[in-house]
Amino acid sequence: MVFSLVGFSDLPRRVYAAIAAMGVIVLASNILVQYPFTPFGLENYLTWGAFTYPFAFLVTDVTTRLYGAPAARRVVGVGFIVAVVLSYVFATPRIAVASGSAFLVAQMLDVFVFDRLRQNAWWIAPLLSTLIGAALDTMIFFTGAFAGDPTLPSVPYDLGFAVFEAPVWMGWAVVDYMVKLGLAAFMLIPFRLLIARALTRG
Repeated sequence: MVFSLVGFSDLPRRVYAAIAAMGVIVLASNILVQYPFTPFGLENYLTWGAFTYPFAFLVTDVTTRLYGAPAARRVVGVGFIVAVVLSYVFATPRIAVASGSAFLVAQMLDVFVFDRLRQNAWWIAPLLSTLIGAALDTMIFFTGAFAGDPTLPSVPYDLGFAVFEAPVWMGWAVVDYMVKLGLAAFMLIPFRLLIARALTRG
């Protein structure tokens, strides 16, 4: 009844699965981004959230490819609401707001870019839309969630040719995007498989 009133009754069943997946991915990422990635001494460079959030772009891209931009925007909209509400419970309000803002802007941009590029070679749209959306997401989220936080220290970063000191969250942001770059390429594999499977099933 609720979905009928807000115009969701016409969506294919698989789109509801995409909506649920989006909420789970963003909620998990909002929790995990609070925990530095300690293996290999990377706690000043990376958080666990870097490994989960890129799956949100996979969900958006698959939905756009199979059901079009309007359906993908609905997935983003509902996923945004669910994620922000749950994040207020399981994460901090500041992270919830930063995550919601970054998610909404970046995912809508991802849908737009993907839709414009979908007639090119199959890998161009998912790869470029994810790289562009992820760059904007990283900038908005880390600035909104951590900039000016007095509890976060500044740490030295050794680039080999120079050493400089910067807030730890800046290091997280840079390496987070580098991880997203790698995962964007890796995600082409499940993207291709999911599209082929969906088209085979009809």
